Amino acid sequence: MADTHFGFETVAEKEKSKRVADVFTSVVGKYDVMNDLMSAGLHRIWKRFAVNLSGVREGQRVLDVAGGSADLSRLYLKKVGNSGQVVLTDINNAMLRVGRDRLLDEGYTTPITQCDAEHLPFPSNYFDCVCIAFGLRNVTHKDLALGEMQRVLKPGGCLIVLEFSKVAKPFEKIYNAYSFNLLPKIGRLVANDADSYRYLAESIRMHPGQVELANMMKEANLEKVEYFNLTGGVVAVHRGYKF
Repeated sequence: MADTHFGFETVAEKEKSKRVADVFTSVVGKYDVMNDLMSAGLHRIWKRFAVNLSGVREGQRVLDVAGGSADLSRLYLKKVGNSGQVVLTDINNAMLRVGRDRLLDEGYTTPITQCDAEHLPFPSNYFDCVCIAFGLRNVTHKDLALGEMQRVLKPGGCLIVLEFSKVAKPFEKIYNAYSFNLLPKIGRLVANDADSYRYLAESIRMHPGQVELANMMKEANLEKVEYFNLTGGVVAVHRGYKF
């Protein structure tokens, strides 16, 4: 069996899937609180920027891959209106239940599917937009996931990838100190789980940088690929189209 990485650790591919699932099951109860603390609330701005960048309009279909607690689905539902559709997916059942309950509490009824980003159970050429936010770095075979997302897009549709990326050089030292020293401590105090947030910091470093991810999207037959750095490259939004 082939090996892959789980943070800085080398593990069997099958083991990675289970360990990533364990991470999100462990932190699900404090997931949103930790997002606000870790980013000082900036994650909300990043997500709105990504959704606006998609250009999604009323009546269109959107697929939210690894959508977890449904932050992007909620924003897209406002864009597509009653005549459109947003499908929320995640591989983790605990995270998906949080997203489902949140949408129901806010009066939204929308399709919800538990599935793997590498094997999307949807027809080809179906969605006007596919998005994945802070989920791609946890996927074992990123090339397969990008290929699947490209497959289910309609011609003319766009893929939006919001993900932690390679921070600008002037910020590296302070960012590393925060990631490897302060972040696990916050995780232990708030979520009673330092290890999951240590994995988060490590997984960011193992994820492809801006240029590398753009090239991966091009290899998945996406065109007009470009990226937008936010907060000094702490995160980047990549956008590509299917033609």
